[in-house]
Amino acid sequence: MKPLRLLLVAAALAVSAAQASAADKVTVLLDWFVNPDHAPLVVAKEGGFFEKHGLDVELIAPADPSAPPRLVAAGQADIAVTYQPDMMLQVKEGLPLTRIGTLVETPLNCLIALKDGPIQKLEDLKGKKIGYSVASLQNAYIDSILASVGLTSKDVELVNVNFNLSTALMSGQVDAVIDGYRNFELTQLAIEGKAGRAWFPEEHGVPPYDELIYVTRNELRDDPRMARFIAAVEDATIFLTNHPDEALAMFLKAHPDLDDELNRKAFADTLPRFAKRPAALDPGRYDRFAAYLKERGLIDTLPPVESYAIAPR
Repeated sequence: MKPLRLLLVAAALAVSAAQASAADKVTVLLDWFVNPDHAPLVVAKEGGFFEKHGLDVELIAPADPSAPPRLVAAGQADIAVTYQPDMMLQVKEGLPLTRIGTLVETPLNCLIALKDGPIQKLEDLKGKKIGYSVASLQNAYIDSILASVGLTSKDVELVNVNFNLSTALMSGQVDAVIDGYRNFELTQLAIEGKAGRAWFPEEHGVPPYDELIYVTRNELRDDPRMARFIAAVEDATIFLTNHPDEALAMFLKAHPDLDDELNRKAFADTLPRFAKRPAALDPGRYDRFAAYLKERGLIDTLPPVESYAIAPR
């Protein structure tokens, strides 16, 4: 009987090991195609930081940028990269999502016009066209920015230019764009010889927010993989901060198609904006933004922060 018992124990251990290995897999849906905003994730994967924390992480770029949070809520993936403002609206809709960490801790969105164009100050926007890419919060942002100089969104014409923000601005299709990123579109314009000027929402009535965050579905909020995932991202972000040249080389080796002037400059511009303590949660920041959304009529109320945002341990 002894050999049989040993075989049974060995079989049980093998099954347990296999289950542990499967449990350590984590699927992450990005918010967009891979770009410098995702550098901590790429470095965590390529530099072995996920492996160090016992994780096998798959990074997936979505076919539809709006889909990742919904797919995670439906159990199709474990984690999604998304935007704090959008996530708060999704919670209002009833999606069972929990914020578990921060990727980019400052706003990136801004209002951009050409430096040598007709918009030299915000007052010049009256009667002009502003392009946007995705119908979401741009009306609220535009209203706040314009209100700082006594205008409203009724004083401008909003034009959906899809994701052709820089092209629409340079071609004169619109006079300014919202949704452009200060670490990307501004650089792109400069490379094209069309320098831009920017106005930042957080300096014109919009409370500061986390541009990019990590969310999971509520049932996984206490899953130990979440804490290990955020710990690995923190290690990778510290590495990025201490060794930016090595991190850039690692990033470009993994994605050689991004090895151009725009992405190299965007990488450098984004470095100071990555959350060095990705698990850290500022409830006041979320409450202030919820109050802003309520003031703008985008939500009636929002549950307590702790019900949809945590700092995993």
